[in-house]
Amino acid sequence: MSRNSRRSREERARMEIVSGQARDPGRKVDSRLRRGVFLVPATITSIGLLSGFYSIVSSVSGHFESAAVLIVLAFVCDGLDGRIARASRTSSHFGVEYDSLSDVVAFGVAPAMLAYSWALKPIGSLGVAVSGLFVICSALRLARFNVQTATADKTRFVGLPVPGAAAMIAGMALAYSYFELDSPRTLCTFMVPITLALAGLMISRVPYPSFKTLKTDKRAQVELLIAMTVLAAMLFAMPQVTAFLVSTAYVLSGPALLARGEQMSAKVSVLQPVAAEKSHDANGASPSSARTTGSLRDHTPQHE
Repeated sequence: MSRNSRRSREERARMEIVSGQARDPGRKVDSRLRRGVFLVPATITSIGLLSGFYSIVSSVSGHFESAAVLIVLAFVCDGLDGRIARASRTSSHFGVEYDSLSDVVAFGVAPAMLAYSWALKPIGSLGVAVSGLFVICSALRLARFNVQTATADKTRFVGLPVPGAAAMIAGMALAYSYFELDSPRTLCTFMVPITLALAGLMISRVPYPSFKTLKTDKRAQVELLIAMTVLAAMLFAMPQVTAFLVSTAYVLSGPALLARGEQMSAKVSVLQPVAAEKSHDANGASPSSARTTGSLRDHTPQHE
């Protein structure tokens, strides 16, 4: 083949590529847009992580109400980043892992530090042990959730979600500040069993409702609309008390479902979340790759 014919063929191929881009100008724009959209959920996760860090700083400084508000802000960010990632189809394994690390700080360390500095500090080493147990259980809960993302029931959580436990502690601190209570001994007496109970519920098999499958485009009953309107009015009128009531109701919903006789469909262990794993499945894929695929398909941290 001569040089001229080869050169002409390369020029025709180059022209076809250029003309194809000209016929589909949105392809290049879409690629740039998707790179930008990937940044949005990661930025929201970073805001939640920073909220958890600043909550720790506020707890150490004695600003307990600010620490609780920052945990609530991290709770909002945790709900937004997963929804935005799913809506924009920009879920990634990096986003899943980053969200889990953020949750350990925002919903594990930050509420434990708030509980210790606000209520458990008078009992010294015992308060440190109780708050430390909360951190450990929150990390175990997140690890179990990550490895069961692909196989878990989308309508139920196994154990109390970590953001729910953190919201409970933040709601209690906000309600305590709202009513201007001042009884450190009574507060410490109540917070020790409550913190231990929250830690135990996180690693338990108690079923909790999940709102991931909630369809916002379907018609709702009038009673539900009235309840949401009343809740919104209470949130504007007295947000501290409303946060406490809502978080308490959710924490109690798990034992209520269990008392009603509802059980999880599969047995779940605390320290060994996956009962049995084969080295490869029928298609030759490793279990780690299967879990990664499931995590990308159902990116939540979610976030729980």
